[in-house]
Amino acid sequence: MNNPGPRIVILKNYSMKNCLKKLNLSGLLLLSIVLNISCDKEETSGISESVETENFEITQLQASDESELISEEIIHIGEDVYATDEIQATSRGSYISDYLPDCVTITTVVTSTSKEKTIDFGEGCELPNGNLLSGKIILNYLKDMEVAMKTLSFSLEDFMFNGVSVEGSATVQRMRYNDNGNPQSEAVADFSGQWPDGSAASFTGNRTREWIEGFGSGFWGDNVFLISGNGTYNGKSGNVLVKETINPLRRELSCRFIVSGLLEISKNDTTVSLDFGDGSCDSKGILTYPDGESKEIFLRRFKN
Repeated sequence: MNNPGPRIVILKNYSMKNCLKKLNLSGLLLLSIVLNISCDKEETSGISESVETENFEITQLQASDESELISEEIIHIGEDVYATDEIQATSRGSYISDYLPDCVTITTVVTSTSKEKTIDFGEGCELPNGNLLSGKIILNYLKDMEVAMKTLSFSLEDFMFNGVSVEGSATVQRMRYNDNGNPQSEAVADFSGQWPDGSAASFTGNRTREWIEGFGSGFWGDNVFLISGNGTYNGKSGNVLVKETINPLRRELSCRFIVSGLLEISKNDTTVSLDFGDGSCDSKGILTYPDGESKEIFLRRFKN
């Protein structure tokens, strides 16, 4: 008669080995799944960062910033010409702004109710800040200089800015004095440009500009403005950037760049911030991505 005991022990050992093998196989499968998930996350993160970077190519930001500069300069020139007329009329003085050089010709046509000023830069005229303009800015407004609020209308004729052919128009509601006692204007602008390389872009926006320093001094170099508002830049290849001012942008005419202030810029579903700095006159800005990563960039086509 056979003893069944050992057979039972052997069967138990065999069953345990099978279980251990199954557990080991399950563990390997689980580890493989975990590693695959981890790799997928890393790849997804890499794709996200890549898309985020592609969404905000530095060249796009430079081009959009340059478009804003063109719009701002056109409106500033018109406001400067208007301010000269306003100060002369209301102060009964002989004030003349020195921002526009002698190569600029201003022609005035007066009707019973309005004034039209043609600001002609000829074949090329360099401003004190180094920008080279040609063609004409045409400015219209009511003749009565005593009113507290005035509408200024802008149009262009064969106008070029640093080699960029510019078309478009703007309307400005100008207040002689705001609550701070400073001149202030609300502008609605719509300009488009064609660059020397054949690329084209447009910029539309609404902006508020307060003249906080230098009004009426006659010296352009001490003029300082605070600018806020929003705008949309449509670049080549369908690139669209939407901008919103978070902290007012400080423009000092003695510098060709915005010296401080903060913008939020959105493209598709990504929003970044652009900090123009601490007041130094340079073309640098700090671009911060949604993940907190920051990098220093150069704005516009200028390096310093």
